Amino acid sequence: MINSNQTIYDNLTARVFSLQKDDNTGFEKLALDVFNLQYTHNKIYKNFVDAIRVNIEDITSLTKIPFLPIEFFKTQKIVTEFAELNNPVIFTSSGTTQTGTSFHYVNDITLYEKSFTKCFNLFFGNPTDYCVLALLPSYLERMGSSLVYMAQKLIDDSHHPKSGFYLDNYADLIKTIEQLKQQKQKTLLLGVSYALLDLANKNISLPNNFTVMETGGMKGRRKEMLKEELHATLKEKLKLQIITSEYGMTELLSQAYSLQNGLFQNPPWLRVLTRDTNDPFSFTSPNKTGGINVIDLANINSCSFIATQDLGKIHPNNTFELMGRFDNSDIRGCNLLIN
Repeated sequence: MINSNQTIYDNLTARVFSLQKDDNTGFEKLALDVFNLQYTHNKIYKNFVDAIRVNIEDITSLTKIPFLPIEFFKTQKIVTEFAELNNPVIFTSSGTTQTGTSFHYVNDITLYEKSFTKCFNLFFGNPTDYCVLALLPSYLERMGSSLVYMAQKLIDDSHHPKSGFYLDNYADLIKTIEQLKQQKQKTLLLGVSYALLDLANKNISLPNNFTVMETGGMKGRRKEMLKEELHATLKEKLKLQIITSEYGMTELLSQAYSLQNGLFQNPPWLRVLTRDTNDPFSFTSPNKTGGINVIDLANINSCSFIATQDLGKIHPNNTFELMGRFDNSDIRGCNLLIN
């Protein structure tokens, strides 16, 4: 390893998490620097950029940056070989026969931990304020889930004796919930959609100091529902005014969160653009449905520029709304089909 490479890498990662909200100029400058890094040191991404005959000297703005189709993570090892990083953690998607499995090689797990921890603090506060209950049966049943990794870290960071995972032991979960209600303990209930529905059908109600966060996906366990219908059902049965959502995926190291009204907000180092559904190299105007392209600057060691299979609309202040997806891609937080 060349020491100057490590210095450049350290400076870039420090800049990622120093970005401030709505600093569009700073975000764009850093994104262009990360692009140049990944074009130089990420073989698969460079081959893709060269294959579509992009002149890198013309890449002077966000909309000029090529976005790697997310399908590449199913067939290629997407890594940026730059700094001295060893023993990668490999996150995998819960792929099906139709969709296949994605593999995300995370060479520096501290970037993922820093990303989701800082993001959680930004939107929800310190994990130590919560008891964290994770209802993620389909994710716990397999190895390599990035969501389980995040949930485990939040559970550990909460330092609450009742924090933990629940598979399908609803009786124990309900008992814990009742104890937390009596203690008036602020609680985060993080769950996959179908498991939250199963819990909601157990005739329980939750106080307003409970935050219910659905991570999307019926995972073949239930009939797919529109997100609005899912949230309406959960709110009615759990007696809550708000259901929050997490938008993340195996191929990213960052999340966006919808706190209400179905609008997702980004941390300062993540940005969403929408591309024309018929022309992947053109971008749509605000409030028009398009394919979602994600810039995740925490993804320095794989690829920060990913064209997903989601459909969405961009709204003011860099918020976005999910509208559906092109196919049955394994993407958290997007479990509806467009008509």
